[in-house]
Amino acid sequence: METFKKLKGFYLPFRSYFYWSVLCLFVVTAITVVYPIVLQYTIDSVVLKENYQVVPYVAIGFVLLMIVKGGATYVQQYYGDLFGIRSVYELRNALYKKLQVLPFAYYDNAKTGDLMSRLTADVEGFRFFLSFGFSELIRFVLLIIASFSVMFYYSIPLTIATIVALPFLSIVVYKFDKRVHPAFRDVRKTFGRLNTNVQENISGINTVKALSRESFQTNKFNQSNADYKDRYLQTSEVWAKYFPLMEFIGNLSVVALLSYGGYLVMEGTVKPGELVAFFSLTTYLMWPIMNLGFVINMFSQSKASGERLLEILDEEEKVHEPVAELQPLKGKVQFQNVSLQYPNESKMALENVSFQADPGSVIGLIGATGSGKTSLTRLITRFYEPKDGQILLDDRDIKDYSLSSLRHHIGFVLQETFLFSSTIKTNIAYGRPEATMDEIIEAAKRAQAHEFIMELADGYDTMLGERGLGLSGGQKQRIAIARALLLNPSILVLDDATSAVDMETEHQIQLALKEVMKNRTTFIIAHRISSLKHADEILVFDDGIVAERGTHEQLLKNNGPYERIYDIQYQDQHAVTSA
Repeated sequence: METFKKLKGFYLPFRSYFYWSVLCLFVVTAITVVYPIVLQYTIDSVVLKENYQVVPYVAIGFVLLMIVKGGATYVQQYYGDLFGIRSVYELRNALYKKLQVLPFAYYDNAKTGDLMSRLTADVEGFRFFLSFGFSELIRFVLLIIASFSVMFYYSIPLTIATIVALPFLSIVVYKFDKRVHPAFRDVRKTFGRLNTNVQENISGINTVKALSRESFQTNKFNQSNADYKDRYLQTSEVWAKYFPLMEFIGNLSVVALLSYGGYLVMEGTVKPGELVAFFSLTTYLMWPIMNLGFVINMFSQSKASGERLLEILDEEEKVHEPVAELQPLKGKVQFQNVSLQYPNESKMALENVSFQADPGSVIGLIGATGSGKTSLTRLITRFYEPKDGQILLDDRDIKDYSLSSLRHHIGFVLQETFLFSSTIKTNIAYGRPEATMDEIIEAAKRAQAHEFIMELADGYDTMLGERGLGLSGGQKQRIAIARALLLNPSILVLDDATSAVDMETEHQIQLALKEVMKNRTTFIIAHRISSLKHADEILVFDDGIVAERGTHEQLLKNNGPYERIYDIQYQDQHAVTSA
């Protein structure tokens, strides 16, 4: 029950619904136990004594009981479902909110399909037990107490004979729970992996088809699906092994009742109606005990689901979040001996990086893939925290400011452009939903996106497919640039933002960005030297360190890594010139 204790904050606020459900459950259970009493009275006091004039009254009373039970059952089920639904509504919101605040490092190892499985299947499994499982456990206890009370009233010896098998049934139920819970935990994990395979395949379907890897992906899915099937079959095997055994032990009680009860009827110790009532009560007694396996099954599934949900809720956010808000920035950025090491990585991503970007300056970042360029910009926005050193913004540590205010002042265009399944207008205004249409259009014009947007059938109201499906890579990047510009940030970070556009479009964007970059500090990550020529300072990265720095002209004279990159990129042009 430790899992449910940890999650109590989500369902205890709605316990009033649960109490109403339990109250009605008391009524339903009481009427259920009254049925055998009515049956016993009908047989012994009406049929055997031929007292038929009371039959209409018994029938009317029985119908009234059924009406009351039906109404109580409706209320009990309704409030039971309301209890579960309202609880997981809050739980699902908390999980989604937690996913929004977890640091980038968490998503380095997290699988999208597994997270989706937790927010859907696991949440639903937990809800089902809240709505149905809890009430079934209480029904079990109530029926046991009520049935035994009536049975002891009729005949103590017959009751004892009936319950002889119950201790053995309890042992089997206990062993069943010990086996089935780990089995269902494995089922949940394999289901998460199965979801991950599906999600990755659908997201990367272009790559799969381009490389003719359909058979490989099919086989990979078949393996995950087979693993899920095998885990579920193992669980079914546990169920198939223990449930018949529980049913057999339960039926032994019925055999003992009929054998010993028949003898007592012949002896005259027990009336025929009492034996029939006893049999009905035994059925009511055995049903919850037999159903206990199903309830334990639900409990094990919900417990396994709860454990997976707690893994997200208990994940440490790690990022220190102060409350101070950033004032209007000048845009001065300083790195002082900053080092970065990613989680679970032995190699340093950045080591002892120091530089200063004055307000309004343009800093170019260039180097081989994995040399540390993107890592540096991720530190400015606190996507990751440095291992050593200090980062200052306008001469103040960036850790002194709240994340929301910090990132509001930084326009970030990621290398991998992501657009939401919404209109172009909504995508551009994502960071500033209150922006006017004129402001959105102005940002699009600066990003050289307005013309192609107006050529679309619905213009800015054009609905985009998933991840911007329907637009070219260059068009998506220009919309992403417009989205960043609309923030009017003090600091602009372009992470290879023109990598997916042709040379002419890149030239147009660069012309627009020259105007945009005035009076704002800009970091440009690029592989093309043509994108960095105008930078006030260029940092050349090599294996996590700044190998050299300077302006374009200065670096060309150093005979270093920058010059070698320049020669590689312009060797064809040099060859034509020489010819």
